[in-house]
Amino acid sequence: MEPLLDSLPMLLLVAGVGLSIAEALIPGAHFVVLGVALTLAGLVGLLLGPLASPLLLAALVLIFGAASLYAYRELDLYGGKGVARTSDSDSLKGKTGVVTERVTPQDGEIKLHEGGFNPHYAARSVRDEIPEGTEVMVVDPGGGNVVTVESLEAIEDPIDRELRKGRAADPDSERDRETDTEGV
Repeated sequence: MEPLLDSLPMLLLVAGVGLSIAEALIPGAHFVVLGVALTLAGLVGLLLGPLASPLLLAALVLIFGAASLYAYRELDLYGGKGVARTSDSDSLKGKTGVVTERVTPQDGEIKLHEGGFNPHYAARSVRDEIPEGTEVMVVDPGGGNVVTVESLEAIEDPIDRELRKGRAADPDSERDRETDTEGV
């Protein structure tokens, strides 16, 4: 048991360097926080020599882990503060993109602007076929990787929709407006 306790700082250092290398090989796996904590605790343990008890090393791992997690989040090593990532499917509603494969009510594919790590989504149209290269907007995120889209040209502005409803409800107002404009 004594040889293991004597080599504990070296074991922490090797494990920390190993996790840091794993992070370099597999970015985004978040081994960097634990790797830094173990590496720093191992280095301090080697510097302290026989004063480095297992309890002190455990406390150092926790302290360095908390500090490296804080730094990792503040420095935002992977960039963007989550800007280009989607948090859930509901956040896709209203996002715009472009058709990469013709979209029909049964089939198609789009690429969303700011669509996350993989911006390509299987897509379905609301009613008509949407040709490749057309700008679209997600009207129903669906909950998976299949979204329902509508061509931006076909999407009616909410103000225009309300005006049209108002005109349909009061046909006399349309006639009055035509009379007013003829006299001008």
